[in-house]
Amino acid sequence: MFKPIRKRKQEISKEKCIEILERGTAGVFALCGEEYPYALPMSYIYYDDKIYFHCAKQGHKIDLLKKHPKLSFCVIDADTIVPQEFTTYYRSVIVFGEARLLEDKEEIIKTITLLSDRFSPLETQRRDEVIQREMNNLQMVEVRIDHMSGKEAVELVNQG
Repeated sequence: MFKPIRKRKQEISKEKCIEILERGTAGVFALCGEEYPYALPMSYIYYDDKIYFHCAKQGHKIDLLKKHPKLSFCVIDADTIVPQEFTTYYRSVIVFGEARLLEDKEEIIKTITLLSDRFSPLETQRRDEVIQREMNNLQMVEVRIDHMSGKEAVELVNQG
């Protein structure tokens, strides 16, 4: 189902893909749209072999996820333009998975807390107030990873 990377020596190991997902703060989700694919940047957290993000309970993204929960997600870890070589030294990870809209209040609180602590670690008191205030409008989405692959520029491979 998932094709192997064509340039095998540029493939990133699963462990390195996970490091990139843990280090990253934003990526681009690609969803099946009605007439066109729908890609959107989102903050996320990688936790327990899954990806989590938050959004409103209603909207285009939620409508699409309910119809077509399968998606892809890309995180760019390196993107250095090298004009004299007419190239880019890049490193990225692509994830393919299936989204699940979290409904259990404890799961929602746990995952939004993890996400909040990642981006605002010193705001724990305010975090809890905001979570309680926004709980009725908050949707947490879990992405179960079915496949992931990563690739980096050959120049980065050669640097070790």
